[in-house]
Amino acid sequence: MDHHDSNHQMKHTDESHEKNGECVVCGGKLTEEHRMKGEHVHSGMIDDLKKRFLISLLITIPILILSPTIQGLVGLGNSFRFTGDLYLLFALSSIVYFYGGYPFFKGFFNEIKLRTPGMDMLISVAITSAYLYSSAVVFGLMGEVFFWELATLIDIMLIGHWLEMKSVMGASRALEELVKLMPSNAHKIMFDKSIIDVPLDELSVEDHVVIKPGEKVPVDGEIIRGNTSIDESMITGESEPVFKEIGAEVIGGSINGDGSITVEIKKTGKDSFLSKVITLVEEAQANKSKTQNLADSFATWLTIIALSGGFITLLVWLAVTNLGFEFALERAVTVMVIACPHALGLAVPLVVAVSTSLSARNGLLIRNRASFERSRDVNAIIFDKTGTLTQGKFGVTDIIPLSSEYNENDVLKYAASLESYSEHPIAKGVVNSVKETFDVKDFKSIPGKGIQGKINTKNVEVVSPRYLKELNLDISNEKVDKLLSEGKTIVFVIIEAELKGVIALADIIREESREAIKEFRDMGIQCMMITGDRKEVAEWVSKEIGLDKYYAGVLPQEKAGKVREIQSEGLIVAMTGDGINDAPALAQADIGIAIGAGTDVAIEAGDVVLVRSNPLDAVYIIKLSKSTYKKMVQNLAWGAGYNIFAIPIAAGVLYSFGILLTPAAGVILMSLSTIIVAFNSRTLKIEKIAKT
Repeated sequence: MDHHDSNHQMKHTDESHEKNGECVVCGGKLTEEHRMKGEHVHSGMIDDLKKRFLISLLITIPILILSPTIQGLVGLGNSFRFTGDLYLLFALSSIVYFYGGYPFFKGFFNEIKLRTPGMDMLISVAITSAYLYSSAVVFGLMGEVFFWELATLIDIMLIGHWLEMKSVMGASRALEELVKLMPSNAHKIMFDKSIIDVPLDELSVEDHVVIKPGEKVPVDGEIIRGNTSIDESMITGESEPVFKEIGAEVIGGSINGDGSITVEIKKTGKDSFLSKVITLVEEAQANKSKTQNLADSFATWLTIIALSGGFITLLVWLAVTNLGFEFALERAVTVMVIACPHALGLAVPLVVAVSTSLSARNGLLIRNRASFERSRDVNAIIFDKTGTLTQGKFGVTDIIPLSSEYNENDVLKYAASLESYSEHPIAKGVVNSVKETFDVKDFKSIPGKGIQGKINTKNVEVVSPRYLKELNLDISNEKVDKLLSEGKTIVFVIIEAELKGVIALADIIREESREAIKEFRDMGIQCMMITGDRKEVAEWVSKEIGLDKYYAGVLPQEKAGKVREIQSEGLIVAMTGDGINDAPALAQADIGIAIGAGTDVAIEAGDVVLVRSNPLDAVYIIKLSKSTYKKMVQNLAWGAGYNIFAIPIAAGVLYSFGILLTPAAGVILMSLSTIIVAFNSRTLKIEKIAKT
């Protein structure tokens, strides 16, 4: 297996690029397994990086001891010199240069290929300049060797990359998790009417399969026998289980309710609904706008400064003085080496490590650093409804008695007593609203219509609005009309053939949602909601929590497109969701924030995962991003301060005053800058997370 550049391993979490069978980010070969999983399998990357660092560090010790500059700095003079010491120094430095520097050279060529100069180019320029010039000095050129500089620079950059990778490594497995949603087998009906379990890849269009209560639907198809209620919330966003009967379509990956059904397969393979979602996630990840992280952006400019500064220094010294080519070349190399400060190798990785650790301890898992960095600029946030702004489970919101002989508690208790015998999610919402129930006799389910039984010798029914019409029971009530206009689920309680009460249920809004929306709006961030649920439901939730906009009835294949549409308005968009139907949108958004209590698919498609199902944590992610970025800028400023001070002096602008930056002085400045960066990184703090 190729060991690719660690910095580019980080970018695998950003996006999935492929060209001619290779990852265009790191150049790694992609197998069919990789494509299916939507990830690269770099099982030994962190260990390899650690190994390169430790070996390089071990060899750096004798390099420092043998370096004339370091000997002079610690007061040894020439007392530690011996015949052939520079050749030994050259040999040891060559090992560090080629072995320790390999990841940066690999990254350098990939940056050239992608035309995105960054950290690897800067490091490669610095260490190659130092190596070639120092080697020339060993073999006769007049000047000083910079082997100690290239060795320590490689060591610090390796440990910086290792820290960074260890903190946030974890390539996306969204496509693999999508595949896991499907059951491995299906109950196929054979020609002789027998039923056998077969793998999904052995199924064909027009085959018949049986789906038992509680099982996942294995295929896209049409019901030809039986009826049931199916939970499609994680697939389509529809919060209420959908009643299905003969002729209705079912979607692979949804969950069957309490009925047994026979389905004729209509779609398989790439034509299936879930396969189309997989394609959407893959396309969104591949097309996601490439965000160059702060360190790479900074390194791009330093590379330009290093190359142009070194070239200009060489030309100027050759043109205006007679000090010779060797002196001019030494000044030019010094400029190019100093242009890549050691502090830069730790400026960002140390902040990333601290930020990642802080966030993890507070239930905020950062999976994609580049997107996390960019979240500081978010000016629009989109929420999924079901399971994100709401709890994803039904609860009683309103009770309307329609007879003076029964109060709200009576109506609810009669309904809950019957519903306690049902496995329907709506039934559970009613049952959870009471502490005790009546005994029920002669319980009977009326599929798709309701339930009935005897309570205290009275015939009691809990039915849907549709069944109410079949019974010719009419109701004209303003309160009921209002509840229906809000998209709430209504059930009617009938006692002894007379309508006695109405119960309304809805997906319960999380208490934290209102506060989170207020916080975002106070920060100047637009708050929107995209849901597959009905317009009435979306409008009710939107009004309750104070959203700026909402989009209802949006199918999974349309969600990513809706995000793109909002991005096209010039907005930097964060998307928060928890369902399969949210995965393409999470991958498309500038930052995808997945709710940890949701599906693995949403989690793997997200850039940040909220361990707790608390929308307020999305607020803290944005605030932490701003604090983290500020700390990174401070660190890079220290690194830049070193350069701003050192490069002109290294180039010789003060030479006429007898001031010239020596390698020994460079060591002191480098060490001071690195210590300041390390200390400053530790001061990063996170705002206190609101308790749920």
